[in-house]
Amino acid sequence: MPDTFQLPVWVDLGATFAFALAGTLAAMKRGYDVVGMFFLALASGIGGGLIRDAVFIHSDGPTPLLTDPRYIEAIAVATIAGALFGRQIKRFHRVVAVIDALGLGAYAVYGTQKSLDAELAVPAAILVGVINAAGGGLLRDIITGEEPLVFKPGQFYVLTAVAGAVTFVFLTVQIEMRATPAALAAIALTFVFRALAITFNWRTVSVSDAG
Repeated sequence: MPDTFQLPVWVDLGATFAFALAGTLAAMKRGYDVVGMFFLALASGIGGGLIRDAVFIHSDGPTPLLTDPRYIEAIAVATIAGALFGRQIKRFHRVVAVIDALGLGAYAVYGTQKSLDAELAVPAAILVGVINAAGGGLLRDIITGEEPLVFKPGQFYVLTAVAGAVTFVFLTVQIEMRATPAALAAIALTFVFRALAITFNWRTVSVSDAG
């Protein structure tokens, strides 16, 4: 790619906080204590990035998710906020949804770019981008013994991450657009797609129902 998209730190940490907050609320529903709440927030907040760096992209050193203390700090703040103000936070679910939608696109694009830079094939890069975006929720459900929500019919979520990753690949690989404007376009598309899915309750359906 002609250049490299740098994910703004406020977007990265904001998305980590929002994803972690979703984990704390899920822990509250299950009656977890603060320790369980933190580890579920940890899985939700950086789980996708950990899968990306540990499974698909191998580097010489540990992942920045564990060397930069701000990620753990954001998760700790989300845990404390969930424990103290969980009921009040539910009233601001739209704000959390907006941050989540922004983070979904940003992580899909960032994971895809890192995969392309690591010379993964395009289909694999898209897959890693989607896992980067939605892997935290997948880990959260596996840890709690729940059937992963990403596998069941529901509001468009994974599909929006796919749309962002595919858009980024198309713009950078096919059209050879510079990475930063391509990333911003893909993130904007993902955000709008997710916002419309929430507003109009666009949902996937069971294959058996579709047939």
